Amino acid sequence: MSRIAKAPITVPSGVEVKIDGQHVSVKGPKGALEMDVHPDAVVSIEDGVISVRPADGVKNGWAMAGTMRALVNNMVVGASQGFQKKLELVGVGYRAQAKGKVLNLTLGFSHPVDYPVPEGITIETPSQTEVVVSGSDKQKVGQVAAEIRSFRPPEPYKGKGVRYADERIIRKEAKKK
Repeated sequence: MSRIAKAPITVPSGVEVKIDGQHVSVKGPKGALEMDVHPDAVVSIEDGVISVRPADGVKNGWAMAGTMRALVNNMVVGASQGFQKKLELVGVGYRAQAKGKVLNLTLGFSHPVDYPVPEGITIETPSQTEVVVSGSDKQKVGQVAAEIRSFRPPEPYKGKGVRYADERIIRKEAKKK
């Protein structure tokens, strides 16, 4: 059984945390995030340390407290450092180019794919085959990276497609005569 809810969250310098009942807001150099905490968990801050505990008399309260602790920690880390996901394009002629608020992808289709970048997310293309998605909201960064990957997921025979930088593709053997 995990004891993640019992671990305190230290607030780094430059990050401001406000708790108003069940509403938590975090403001830092990378952005501002806010969230409503589940009624089964209680969040409190004392001397720059955030603690989460279950509400009194709640069944499975520690499970919800652990979830809320992880979400609040993601908000604090996102506001101070931010999150990023790296994607690689593997395939002949596969290219990515960031133009303002639109990511232009050439993925072997008969048409180019234009992906509008959501608010709060920045997309950079250090090279034509690399895409870096970054932002302060961990869930939104992961969702945008997954949507870009879904245009052409990596296939198991040649390994072509859009993949995460740390993803390992299990290759299949081709059909034999």
